[in-house]
Amino acid sequence: MTTHKPLSYGDPAHQAAHQFLVEEAALLDAADYPGWLALLTEDIRYLMPVRVTTARGAPASTQPGMGHFDEDMYALRKRVQRLATDHAWTEDPPSRTRHFVTNIRTFRTTPGELRVESALLLFRSRGDTREADLISAGRTDLLRETAGGLKLARREITVDEAVLRTQNLAVFL
Repeated sequence: MTTHKPLSYGDPAHQAAHQFLVEEAALLDAADYPGWLALLTEDIRYLMPVRVTTARGAPASTQPGMGHFDEDMYALRKRVQRLATDHAWTEDPPSRTRHFVTNIRTFRTTPGELRVESALLLFRSRGDTREADLISAGRTDLLRETAGGLKLARREITVDEAVLRTQNLAVFL
């Protein structure tokens, strides 16, 4: 959470950030991973720290140095390439996902960059016999303005549970 005042919802920069997140969710739900990679900067950092339950007033709610994800563009490309092979057993059958992105707040940080906070609820269904997964999280993104439009330069995902109930994390949040 930030202490700066968010841009108004009618601000063109906020509208562009909101549209970016909606279109990104559509690509992920359609399993268009090459299209999703095209929305990322080459210096992307994609993080999901391990959440811990702490006493009220404790300074940290994540485990320092540990993450479910801590990836760069190379690692993200490798994950996408693997999903296109017969060796992605965690995605056989493939997940059906729906990304619900809401509570979007946009902040101007430096010229050419926007900090965007959002809430995510991911519905994930696999096969006919498994129960569906729900993953609730907050996301803090850094969107960079480029000649080709906004691109995602950093994403930090903070899940709302300390123990994830999903069998694997072979999906993108």
